[in-house]
Amino acid sequence: MQEVNIAQRVVARKQSSELGRRLWKNKWIYVMLLPGVLYFLVFKYIPMYGLIISFQNYKPFKGISGSEWVGLEHFRRLFTEPDFLIILSNTLILFVMNLLFYFPIPILLALMLNEVKGDLFQKVFQTIVYLPHFMSWVIIVSISFVMLTMDGGIINDIIEFFGFEKINFLLAPEWFRPIYILQVIWREAGWGTIIYLAAIASIDPGLYEAARMDGAGRIRQMWHITLPAIRSVIIVLLILKIGAVLELGFEHVYLLLNSMNRNVAEIIDTFVYTAGLKQGQFSYSAAIGLFKSFIGLVLVMLVNRIAKKMGEEGVY
Repeated sequence: MQEVNIAQRVVARKQSSELGRRLWKNKWIYVMLLPGVLYFLVFKYIPMYGLIISFQNYKPFKGISGSEWVGLEHFRRLFTEPDFLIILSNTLILFVMNLLFYFPIPILLALMLNEVKGDLFQKVFQTIVYLPHFMSWVIIVSISFVMLTMDGGIINDIIEFFGFEKINFLLAPEWFRPIYILQVIWREAGWGTIIYLAAIASIDPGLYEAARMDGAGRIRQMWHITLPAIRSVIIVLLILKIGAVLELGFEHVYLLLNSMNRNVAEIIDTFVYTAGLKQGQFSYSAAIGLFKSFIGLVLVMLVNRIAKKMGEEGVY
């Protein structure tokens, strides 16, 4: 028995020294990883402790340890909220519009840029479509406001020039969703192409040469070589997109929100802001945030499992 214990200690010591050598050999890689690890630790994992207040009647002056436990009361209130179904449906409609209209655009842009042979034109076009990503939503919405306003807006001036009546784009509820999705495409589509262009760059050029020798044109090469080669990247990004089903971005929607379009523009993020910060219902807003995170987690696991069964790699 003593010999077994000694052998186990020797094996453990060897494994420990081997791990130490590996860590020291790749020390600069771990140093490069450190900022990212610290970011997720400080801003993603440590704040999870605050989710406790979603099961409490949290009072700031009493703190988490002194606040009264109420169990699932805030979740019951959320699901019986008169406006909950409207807010949830608004959120889901905007998400579906993102999925249908925005998600394919970066793929199409990447395929188009890959076919452009002129380096100068390609660089100029890339700069033009990437630039909006570096502008804040405040600037994007402000530019849209200047263009769409009824008082001197260029769009309404053009409409009036052709003999039609001006349209109140900014206050009309039916125009909120088209404006929202067009702004998302304008700001994010170019930036999203970077990932797909990187995936396309890794494709073996010999595949295209062989296809050309067989008489395949550019469209057939794109359909039979490019798209299948980047399919795994598309699936991974689709899974991550579906995981953010209830995360539409507070700032963007809040800037477009007003009293006239609230019935179609109020989403979960803006509702959390109103309930949590404006009305001081911290526990209630934390419960809503936990609900959002749970739905996202379930959808990621479900879609990833479906992708695995279809032969794709998935995200894990």
